Amino acid sequence: MVKGKTIEEALAISNKAVAEALGGLPPIKMHCSALAERALQAAIHDYQARQRGEGHEGGDNGDACCHE
Repeated sequence: MVKGKTIEEALAISNKAVAEALGGLPPIKMHCSALAERALQAAIHDYQARQRGEGHEGGDNGDACCHE
């Protein structure tokens, strides 16, 4: 889903888009698509921080915006 997209396009991928790409999910499993959305956002924010030379220290990813 992300390959070939800009960072902005990748950040706009929603959990609903993830579920649709999988051919749909039963309501009880929709949390899995939300986890995928948050993981993608966290990975992108980590990448951006590393590009700015702000690597994360320790085990905390330091990215509260993705853990709402």
